[in-house]
Amino acid sequence: MAADRALKIGITCYPSVGGSGILATALGEELAQRGHEVHFISYERPFRLPEGAPRLHFHPVVINGYELFKYPDYTLPLSVKMAEVARDHALDVLHVHYAVPHATAAILARSMLPEAQRPRVVTTLHGTDTTLLGRDAGYGPAIRHALIQSDAVTAVSAWLRDETHRLLAVERSIDVIHNFYAPKPPRRTREEVRRELGLRDGEAMIVHLSNLRPVKRIDLLLAAVARVEPRAAFKLVILAGGEFAPFAAQVKQLGLDDRVIVRENVLEVEDYLQAADLGLFTSETESFCLGILEAMWFGCPSVSTAVGGIPEVALNGEHGLLVPSGDAAAIARAMETLLRDPAQRRTLGQAAQRRARELFSAKAIVPRYEALYRRVCG
Repeated sequence: MAADRALKIGITCYPSVGGSGILATALGEELAQRGHEVHFISYERPFRLPEGAPRLHFHPVVINGYELFKYPDYTLPLSVKMAEVARDHALDVLHVHYAVPHATAAILARSMLPEAQRPRVVTTLHGTDTTLLGRDAGYGPAIRHALIQSDAVTAVSAWLRDETHRLLAVERSIDVIHNFYAPKPPRRTREEVRRELGLRDGEAMIVHLSNLRPVKRIDLLLAAVARVEPRAAFKLVILAGGEFAPFAAQVKQLGLDDRVIVRENVLEVEDYLQAADLGLFTSETESFCLGILEAMWFGCPSVSTAVGGIPEVALNGEHGLLVPSGDAAAIARAMETLLRDPAQRRTLGQAAQRRARELFSAKAIVPRYEALYRRVCG
């Protein structure tokens, strides 16, 4: 294959709020800007996928609820749509994010086509497809089969690669390609955002952004924030990619009503990130943690749990503070340390920003995916 030929790439991801969908969408946009033709295949349009952009296409998967099936099936309709798009648009690659059900569907779709029309399958692992579903006897064998049959497999951290080898006994090579972040320009100034949030002069803004799934441990996050003194020194802004209502009672019980501000389903996270002073992440496991990287890009250091791939993103004491998982007291102490020392916050934030832009930019990461596609197609 000519090294400079534009590729035709199909991408399947979960379209809802979450690191895997955000990464897949950003990757598709970057590939299209580099001249490649990109086709997204999913049951809904990914929430950050722009409409009308050159070389970016979306193909919806129709799910029928036949009475024969107790539960609607997604894998088979997805595989049929993948095969259809691959055939009609002569795709070179099907890049699927998450092994289940996407890699399984891609392997099936490939087998439906004549050999000359079969695209290569690249599977990217993001976390729970290995750490949670890989342990499940009902999913593990299917995941392992899909990974073995893929033309290439990538993981978003070395930790996740090693966990995949350990849990699934997959002996094949897995390329580590970290997540990247390509921020949109903020639409409002830092001062405008802080004014909207009611932040006073000298009051720090702590930010948390996630889809609020149980693994994010929002209960622990709130418990830690309730321990921080003095409370008047900060407000916690939660950019929620899910419904925050289940945590409202805990906010009230901890007396945090005047400290916690929630914004649900925010698309312009950059507005808030450039106004933040400190990030806070309390996950019990993470393969990467895109939220930490997003904060780093704007010079905002984070207090976070030292789990999974997080130590690959931010080094403890250099780009933020990492604390043991599940320890609310330790999290609170780390927050107090940085809240009381704006100079240390700035030093960590500047180093975090340099690391984000040098190691985790689109310029650094996207060419690695391009090289991988050409390798499997070659």
